[in-house]
Amino acid sequence: MSGRINRRGMIGLAAAATVAARTASAATAGRPNILWLVSEDNNPFAGAYGDRLAHTPTIDALARKGVLYRNVYSNAPVCAPSRFAILTGIYPESCAPANQMRANAKLPPEFRTYPELMRAAGYFCTNASKTDYNCDVDPAKIWDVQGAEGHWRKRPAGKPFMAVFNYETTHESQLFTPTPGRVTPEMIVLPPFLPDTTGIRRDFASYHNLMEKMDGQLAARLAELEADGLADDTIVFHYSDNGGVLPRSKRYCYDEGLRCELVIYVPPKWRHLMPVGPGKVIDSPVTFIDLAPTLLSIAGAAQPPQMPGRPLLGKRVGAPQRWAFGMRNRMDERIDFSRTVTDGRWRYIRNYMPHRPWGQHQAYEWQAQGYQDWETAYRAGTLDAVQRRFFEPKPFEELYDLRGDPHQIANRAGDPAAVRMLKSMRDALDAHMVAIHDNGFLPEGMAGEGYVESRNPAVYPLKSVMRLAGAAASRDPGRLTMLREHLASPVPVLRYWAATGMLVLGEAARSELTALRSIMRRDDAPNVRIVAAEAVARLGEAEGVHALAGILDAAPSWQIQLSAINALTFVGEASRAVLDSVRRAARGDDDYARLAGRYLEAVLTGTYTPATAIFELDRLRKRLGTPGSAAPTKN
Repeated sequence: MSGRINRRGMIGLAAAATVAARTASAATAGRPNILWLVSEDNNPFAGAYGDRLAHTPTIDALARKGVLYRNVYSNAPVCAPSRFAILTGIYPESCAPANQMRANAKLPPEFRTYPELMRAAGYFCTNASKTDYNCDVDPAKIWDVQGAEGHWRKRPAGKPFMAVFNYETTHESQLFTPTPGRVTPEMIVLPPFLPDTTGIRRDFASYHNLMEKMDGQLAARLAELEADGLADDTIVFHYSDNGGVLPRSKRYCYDEGLRCELVIYVPPKWRHLMPVGPGKVIDSPVTFIDLAPTLLSIAGAAQPPQMPGRPLLGKRVGAPQRWAFGMRNRMDERIDFSRTVTDGRWRYIRNYMPHRPWGQHQAYEWQAQGYQDWETAYRAGTLDAVQRRFFEPKPFEELYDLRGDPHQIANRAGDPAAVRMLKSMRDALDAHMVAIHDNGFLPEGMAGEGYVESRNPAVYPLKSVMRLAGAAASRDPGRLTMLREHLASPVPVLRYWAATGMLVLGEAARSELTALRSIMRRDDAPNVRIVAAEAVARLGEAEGVHALAGILDAAPSWQIQLSAINALTFVGEASRAVLDSVRRAARGDDDYARLAGRYLEAVLTGTYTPATAIFELDRLRKRLGTPGSAAPTKN
């Protein structure tokens, strides 16, 4: 689905002259090489992290002689926003639309990515070969070598290297067919939020076997390093780019979606750069925002002020932090909005779109047998309350004690015994969102998105938006007066959240039907009209359905088209009245709107089953000239 991205090369090394000048002396001094071994889509299913079924001797050996980070998290539970954070050292939600899955955020021209800063500091930098940076950076211009040929062996004599190797072995797509191996389905103990099905057991077993295969690939690369006589001078990082891909992991703000592995091995010559001794475990939470500052610390280079992370090792090491923050917005064709924080013991999640279920059908992930089995059991009515919850609307707030409830089942947000922790985590999340200037409250495609643009308070008054969005998502009828007042705001994002609050309230907002009709008909912001129209339609008014169809047919952008088709999806059977508009979207040019349209068309015509092939693999291969299962099929 990467075809939408239109990356433009805008970053040159000349603009990094200031950083280069500050680090010129360091560039000639002896410094370690740095090797990143990056796997995709995996939780810490490794022996070093206590997994009893894992066979990961390479990762385990690195942990025994290096440092294992126990509580490490990606900044988003999917690759593109997570990789934006790694590349730039900036939270994706502070540079919208980098917080959306597969977007093209505008990086401020004065900002530099970590490979540019490392090159300015004298390092030879290569990447083999995944990018998926979710912004307008041109990968070919920020690396010395970008692509399959990227290797430390390309470097000039005497130059330290920073080499990245990406392994797709554990990628979600590899679960779409079984991977046999030493772990078999009958060995699996399933989490209680999942039904016990053949497909789900098979996916868990395959995942372990793919981890073993990936571990062997890491071993081969380390053997190559040893054979080249570089092992004693190279710091090795192994981490996964986001959490796992088993049901309710990737794309979701639970530990399974965000928790990763991170092991760093520092050879004896460079152990003065380590925060602790070999074989130790660090329990304080870290996130991938910390990776770029860590590289700069090792290189002795200055950390730019826009990077809020802290170095994990090197010439300066940041103090341990209490909190790790994560986020979710749009995932491919499905729109949602959550923010989360953890201290490693507790996890707090705030859902700003509680009227949407967790389990919105998403064409790519539904290629996995596990998701098909889970929905099949839901439709058959065989799930218990815990397993059924995934397909139901969300609470506004979730709070879990991970020590006693590692599967995050018992929501403690309403528990008086947990009220102090709830308040502490609420406050921490609010403070963080203000500090990083979270842009995520802007619906995709609305004016004001961007690191710079969103800092105009006339367009995006963040604190006011946060208060209103919290009221909108709370499902509290007592907030109706507040919502009504903001429907007349001159600021589109405030009108958007006022209308969203009425949509969330449903019947409790029927008194506002006249105001919602007016907004639906006349508002100059399409995003606002869509939310108002959905609210009207879900109150039983046919005009709302036809208004959504009109917006869908004449959408000025793919973002607006996608928002309209999502709204029609949740209107339900009433959308049959505009089936022709749905069919046009299902045959349109935009990948995401077409997938959402194909799903809705199948539902409305009664042809949908959880095994229905909505994702168009052959179409994407043909359009992008890809003969086999390559990058365009990846998510």
